[in-house]
Amino acid sequence: SVTLKSEIKKLIYAHVGIWLLLLAQVCVGHLKLLPHDRVAMPYQWEYPYLLSILPSLLGLLSFPRNNISYLVLSMISTGLFSVAPLIYGAMEMFPMAQQLYRHGKAYRFIFGFSAVSVMYLVVVVAAQVHGWQLYYSKKLLDSWFTSTQEKKKK
Repeated sequence: SVTLKSEIKKLIYAHVGIWLLLLAQVCVGHLKLLPHDRVAMPYQWEYPYLLSILPSLLGLLSFPRNNISYLVLSMISTGLFSVAPLIYGAMEMFPMAQQLYRHGKAYRFIFGFSAVSVMYLVVVVAAQVHGWQLYYSKKLLDSWFTSTQEKKKK
């Protein structure tokens, strides 16, 4: 249980890093802190993904007292607020990616790199972080549930 908590915490911190980068892009894009040719406006999927901080907070809240309810809510909301926007984002950006790789034309940039390439890299990394987070959370949930059942038998 302690090892699983440690792994999940590392993944949550990785997720917070990704989340902060996307939050920075959204803020810079809307507040026009940098010109749009330096940092492109965010894609539509990035806005609902900003809600993905909630499952991470619920996950952290579940650890101190081994709260099964918070962990289950964290897992469900990870699917809704983290994984679903990533899937939508991959589909939303696909036409721009096709145009970039077929014709070599990119219209949005993030510090000189094609925005669609950068954001697909973010999607791939975030999908791995959330996938492992869900996997370890399920294993932790199983161990908590087993220990709860053993306590009830005694």
